[in-house]
Amino acid sequence: MEPSDIDKLKQSFQPKNWTETISYDTWEIFKVMSEMVEGFEKLSRIGPCVSIFGSARTKESSRYYQLAEEIAYLLTKAGFGIITGGGPGIMEAANKGAHFAGGKSVGLNINLPYEQNANPFIDRNKLINFDFFYVRKTMFMRYSMGFIALPGGFGTMDELLEAITLIQTHKLVRFPIILVVRDYWQGLIDWITTKVIEEKNILPADLDIFKVVDTAEEAVNAINEFYKTYALKPNF
Repeated sequence: MEPSDIDKLKQSFQPKNWTETISYDTWEIFKVMSEMVEGFEKLSRIGPCVSIFGSARTKESSRYYQLAEEIAYLLTKAGFGIITGGGPGIMEAANKGAHFAGGKSVGLNINLPYEQNANPFIDRNKLINFDFFYVRKTMFMRYSMGFIALPGGFGTMDELLEAITLIQTHKLVRFPIILVVRDYWQGLIDWITTKVIEEKNILPADLDIFKVVDTAEEAVNAINEFYKTYALKPNF
C-alpha cells in the first residue's frame, strides 16, 4: 500500500535522528531563557495589574468588546494596570479602555504564522513578543493580581483553567478570578457541578476559586473588594 500524502507530510516533520532532536532541544533552552529574562525584567516594574482574557475574534460591534473596554477603563481608574495578550478582539478592547482612561497597559503578544498582530493601543515599550505559549502563560500567572475572563475559545479556557488549577493546588498565590457574562459560562459551570463534582474529581469548595458576574461594575467591584486592604500604587 502506498503511503498517503498526509503520511508523507507527517514523515517530513520527523527528526532525522535522536541526537538531532536533543541538540535542537538544547538550543531551544537559550531562547526560552531569553524570553523569561525579558519578561521578568519588564513586568517586574509595571506595578499592580489585572489580566483580561477573551476571544481574539470578537468584533468591535460586539457587546463583549464594549464590556471589556468598560472593565479596563474602570480598573484603570481604580489604580490598576491592564495586561492582555496584545492582539485583536477582547485584548484590543481592554488595552483601548486603559488607553482612554489615561492609564497604562501591557501586551504579551504571541508570534503566530498568520496571526496575531499587536493592537494599536499598547505602548510600544510595554509590548513583549513571545514564541513560546508556556513562557507567555508564566508571565500572566506571575504578574497578574487578578484574572478577568470574557467570552473566548480554547486559548481563553486554557489560561483560565490553568490559573484555577494552580490556585487549587497551592502552586499560585490566591487572587480573584472573575468570569464575565453568566449565560456564556453557565454551561461550563453546570457541567463542572453535575459531572466533575458529582464524580468527586474536585471538591464543591473549588468553585469558590472563581466568581461569575454580568456587568463591568460587578467585575471591578470583585477585584476591589479582594484588595480593599491594600494600598495600590502603580509604578508605570
